[in-house]
Amino acid sequence: MHKLGLLGRNISYSFSKGYFSKKFETEGLPFVYENFDLETISELKTVLQNNPNLIGFNVTIPYKEQIIPLLNTLDSTAEEVGAVNTVKIQKDGSLKGFNTDYYGFQTSLEPYLKPSHKTALILGTGGASKAVAYALKNLGFAYEFVSRTSKENVKFIYQDLTEDILKQYTVIVNCTPLGTHPNVNQCPDIPYDGLTSGHLLYDLIYNPEHTKFLTCGDIKGATTVNGSKMLQLQAEKAWEIWNMP
Repeated sequence: MHKLGLLGRNISYSFSKGYFSKKFETEGLPFVYENFDLETISELKTVLQNNPNLIGFNVTIPYKEQIIPLLNTLDSTAEEVGAVNTVKIQKDGSLKGFNTDYYGFQTSLEPYLKPSHKTALILGTGGASKAVAYALKNLGFAYEFVSRTSKENVKFIYQDLTEDILKQYTVIVNCTPLGTHPNVNQCPDIPYDGLTSGHLLYDLIYNPEHTKFLTCGDIKGATTVNGSKMLQLQAEKAWEIWNMP
């Protein structure tokens, strides 16, 4: 039986295993899906040795960038994004990296966009934020990153944000883990009073379905979207990749 899986750290909560296990059972597919919880990305070699029937895997926090040097090739989009969330094991045993996060985000965001949505703040600078930036660029957005510390390509650190700055960016995307179950009372430290009904808040988190970040947007009349549809879309795109000839 073919095996697929998820590489990450502290991933018992993961969406992917439940989603794919249900898919395989419902559709009668001869696949199993397993979580590979790694302390360091160097353990990948052991995973591959111990699972000869593995044909591909998803990659999540904190390895979407760290895995790149361990791959043989990258799809052109993954190379441009600079992060990988899907790996296909080729027939010769080589590893090819892809990014389906950008597709899931872009496709799930588009139905909520209005003509006034042309500027965005991306909260966080990890692998997921790179996929979000790629999608926003595809959609013609001007965007800036927000981080806890100053670094290259980061225009704002959280303590610099003001209500006036928030009003200049009509889409705000949370790519940080703040607010993920069980830490549901956490949220990114932004001046929420600067939000308006013209804002769109998108949270990549899917558990809980409605984070404190989104609730703060609701209070100000903003449109709010969580990451569950993005996850379904990126998962189905990964499934397509694993089944390519």
